[in-house]
Formats: sequence, C-alpha cells, structure tokens
Amino acid sequence: MLYLLSELSGTFTPFNVFRYITFRTGGALFTAGLFVFWFGPWIISLLRLRQGKGQPIREDGPQTHLLTKRGTPTMGGLMILAGAVVAILLWANPRNHYVWVTLTVTLGFGAIGFYDDYLKVTKQSHKGFSGKFRLSLEALIAIAACTTISIYSPAALQNQLAFPVFKDALLNLGWFYALFGAFVIVGAGNAVNMTDGLDGLAIVPVMIACGTFGIIAYLVGNSFTASYLQVNYVRDTGELAVVCGAVIGAGLGFLWFNAPPAQIFMGDTGSLALGGLLGAVAVATKHEIVLAIVGGLFVLEMMSVIIQVASFKLTGKRVFRMAPIHHHFEQKGWKEPQVVIRFWIIAVILALAGLATLKLR
Repeated sequence: MLYLLSELSGTFTPFNVFRYITFRTGGALFTAGLFVFWFGPWIISLLRLRQGKGQPIREDGPQTHLLTKRGTPTMGGLMILAGAVVAILLWANPRNHYVWVTLTVTLGFGAIGFYDDYLKVTKQSHKGFSGKFRLSLEALIAIAACTTISIYSPAALQNQLAFPVFKDALLNLGWFYALFGAFVIVGAGNAVNMTDGLDGLAIVPVMIACGTFGIIAYLVGNSFTASYLQVNYVRDTGELAVVCGAVIGAGLGFLWFNAPPAQIFMGDTGSLALGGLLGAVAVATKHEIVLAIVGGLFVLEMMSVIIQVASFKLTGKRVFRMAPIHHHFEQKGWKEPQVVIRFWIIAVILALAGLATLKLR
C-alpha cells in the first residue's frame, strides 16, 4: 500500500523512501511487532476465555508439563499471522506475485493448523484430524504455489533445482519440480510443527531462519548483488525480505508472551503457517537445499520422530528416550531453559552456515 503511494507521488522526494526494500522491511518489522504487543493481551484473554482448559497436554510427555503447562491457551499463531499480514499488506508491493503466493501458503497452512487446534481444544485430546487428510490439503496448496512460482520464475530457472556452493549448477526436474517444491514446503511446515514443544523453542529459530532468508531474498532479487555473489538472479524476489521482516516483528511480539513461563502457545496455527512460509520463500529464491541447512534444527526434530517411529515398528526398541528430540534431552535431566537456549545457539550456527554458502562459489 505504501509502495503504491510512492509510485503515485511521482518524484515527490519524501515518499521516495517507500520504494526502498530495506526501509519497508524495517517498517514491516516495527509495524508487526507493535501490532502484536498492542493487541496480544486482548487476544490471549479472549482465547483463554473461549478455550477454558487450554491446550491439552500429552499424558505420555514429560510429567512436569502436566503441572506447568496445563491450562495455557493455544492458537497463539493467530497473533503472529494477524500482525504479519497487516504489516505485509501495508509495506509490501501489492503487485508482486511472490508476496501473494507466500501469503496464500502461509494463510492456507495456518487455516489447516487452526482447524487442528480447534479439534484438540474442543475434544481435549492431543490428536487433531486425520494426518493423511491434513497432509493432502497441505500438498494441494504447496503444489499450486510451486506451479505458480515456476510460471513467474525467469525462463532459465523454471523447474530448475539450484545447488549451493557450485556456481551455475542446475538440475532440470521438469514437471517433477512442482512435487519437489511441494515436498519442501510441506516438510518445512511439519518440521516447525514438530519443533514447537517448549516455551520459545520454535519462534526464535523461525525468526533466525526468516532473517537469513530475508537477506538471501534481498541479495538474490538484486541483479548487482546476485552477479557479485554469483548466485542465480531471481527478479522480484527481493520483496520477500519485507515478508520475512514482518514475520520477525510479529515473532518478537509473540515471544514477549511466549517466553517461559508461556502465557500462550503458538499451536499448529502458527507452526504450520510459519514453516510453510519458510518453505515458500526457499522455493521462490531457488534456495531449497539451503533451507535444509538454515532450518537444520527443524530437520533434526523431524528426523528424530521418523527414526523413533521406524525403529519401534521394526525392532520394538526406541532410539531416543522420547521424540521429538527436545523431549529426549528433557528426559536426560536438562531443564527446559537449557534445552531452549542451546537449541537457539544451534539455530544461529546453522543460519551462519547457510549464509556462508552465498560466498562459497
């Protein structure tokens, strides 16, 4: 909206600042954070009133959670999404196709997560609706998004998978690219969902990953910096930096209320939406593989569940004391803040490793 104002103003200098992606990214960050700070207490009170007993706690989970987390409302993702969407609509370029595709994935995954949270709260069970049906809906949204992204990608990059470190290394996946991209988006959504199990554990790594991909989007979407770094130039993806900035701002506002002891949980509403957003940005910027590095913490959480389930079904034995892996460390005696802060440190290290791939060519 503000971007259009700068275009309508012509050469009127004061409004020209709205044309700069860096300025609008900062504006989106500040706007989203202020929105969540301001409306957060009201949203928490409303959700607590509507939900009564709050999010159901797993009986087979850490026993301390039954005492410390019972009665805490969920669906806090609504706070994050509301703040981010308001900021994106205000500061991003409404003519940019990548912005709308990313918003569609985010809100679509958020709606799926919201319905799952709703069923859990109303039935007071940690089981939502059918996993297969949920994955099918996510896959449909992701395939549609990847197809659209492919259409608006530069002709030389359509249906191409780019490899980090190796300059000009591309693999043409043809029609399979939409399925691969959908796998990335769905995988990211569910990996973040698996990570969301302790106060503040998921939101900070999400903000770190968004910050990283905001930088990547800005560099990849700028012909000069893309040429200098010898990465694939994807026109118009720089606008996704504004989207990432909005998520960081909303995440900071949410963390204020989600910090231990949490006043509200993100729920599937937030975790699925934010993971889907990261996946969509990675696909749009042609950095799908880098997402596995930057979001390595999420990959680790997801793999711990897959390994645990596969091991138990095949051998009857468990590899971890409890999955996802953050519960394993809790069972080993780590305090919740220890697990959370140490996982944050891992997320920072992985983000730096992901950024390093931009220069290693």
